Order: sequence, then structure tokens, then C-alpha cells
Amino acid sequence: MKKILFILGPNLNMVGIRDVGTYGSETAVSINEQVKKWAEELEIDLEIYQSNHEGDIIDKIHAAYGNKDGIIINAGALTHYSYALADAISSVHIPTVETHMSNIGAREEFRRKSVISPVCIGTIAGFGKFSYYLGLKALTMHNS
Repeated sequence: MKKILFILGPNLNMVGIRDVGTYGSETAVSINEQVKKWAEELEIDLEIYQSNHEGDIIDKIHAAYGNKDGIIINAGALTHYSYALADAISSVHIPTVETHMSNIGAREEFRRKSVISPVCIGTIAGFGKFSYYLGLKALTMHNS
């Protein structure tokens, strides 16, 4: 059974409340419950972690070294400027899938650039909560 860490960055605890036009009205809690069910169906041991603090997310990635088989990350706004987060992902050598509920390529100019994409095995964006399912599925298939 693969051990996967699912990281949600700043403000993703507010999904369902903030920017409903972009993210929908389903709450973060509800989406996380669905993601847990998908993980069980895929026989994945899943840990979900959300933080609004860049350093805490970096510490969590470091702690995954030697303990997790893969990481799925929706880094929120950190996606676009956190070279420290990119360095953390790169340093642990754990296959990481970048995910986004919205299509970041079709949003504001500043959201179109990801500084973490180059250190991830792939990016899945624009499928709402199903981006997370596709990320889980991608990790089950990666080097299987």
C-alpha cells in the first residue's frame, strides 16, 4: 500500500466559502472526506495536511522523507512564488504531483506561472475536486 501525503496550502481550508465562482460551494471538509474515500478505493494510505504557513508546509515535506511514497500538493498561492517550497520538494526526492482545482492557466496572469512545476512529476489542474482524484491515480500508476 502506497503512503501518500496530500498537502493543501494557504486558504484552501476556506474552499466552499471563498471565491465560490472559481472553487464551488462544496466545503473543504466535504472534499477532504471524498478524497479519503478515493484513497481507500485505490488502496492508498493517505495523510491530509493543510496549513496557511509556508514554513510548516516545508517542514511537513521534509518529514515525509523516508516515510511517504508520494506527495500530492495544491500549494495555493505559494505555487506562484515559493522557491523555498520548490527546493523542499526537490530535496526529498519523493514523486510529487502538483494539483489545482481551477485551471491556473486560464486565470489572472500572476497565477499562470508555477515555480513548483519543474520539481514535480506532473501537474493536474482545472477539474475541481477531481484534480485530487487524478493526482492520487497518477501516483498509483507512477513507477508501479
